[in-house]
Amino acid sequence: MSMLRPLRLVLLGAPGSGKGTQTSKLLKEFGSIKSISSGDLLRKQIELATPLGLKASSYISQGQLLPDSLITGVIGDELKSRDLLTSKASWLLDGFPRTVGQAGALDKYLSTHDAALNLVVELDVPHEVILNRIENRYVHVPSGRVYNLEYNPPKVAGKDDITGEPLSKRPDDTAEVFGKRLEQYKQTVTPLKEHYAKQGILSTVSGTTSDIIYPKLVTLILQKFAR
Repeated sequence: MSMLRPLRLVLLGAPGSGKGTQTSKLLKEFGSIKSISSGDLLRKQIELATPLGLKASSYISQGQLLPDSLITGVIGDELKSRDLLTSKASWLLDGFPRTVGQAGALDKYLSTHDAALNLVVELDVPHEVILNRIENRYVHVPSGRVYNLEYNPPKVAGKDDITGEPLSKRPDDTAEVFGKRLEQYKQTVTPLKEHYAKQGILSTVSGTTSDIIYPKLVTLILQKFAR
């Protein structure tokens, strides 16, 4: 299913709400959509120990949000390098923007390229569900593959399904750090949602699992963007 009018989408949602999972499913279903994950971009920089990665790591390890100027620049560079700054391209942003400051900077940047956002969707998942997910989440660091011991466990405990290499916990995948991040999210998302509601492009999809949320998300996209 790929016949969509150009879609420039932001997925909002608390850390651990499943933005990455929804993104993966959307990319399989709609071949025209390209994805940019702020988390993946930053993890790559951290893994490579670049100056940006070292700076980002110091914020993330303390459960703090990155400065607006830092993350906005990263996203803008990625869009430009992939030739996605056009009104004909379809793409989605996962994990960005997270503040009104970032949203305003992104709006300004996109408007100069005739590539304004045309849909923002918040994934509304109860915070107690998110904390339980995080406690059971493990990753294969080289590939970024994510496992959950409850609903997506590895075939062999503690091993990646493809390579057999060890799985690990991300440094910020703890209840203490995530508790801080969820509180920060609650404080920042309300004005962010108001920002996009004023533009008439905000929608919300609610549920406790990805299997509940995903069909609602697809229906919403088809209603608004099917040719």
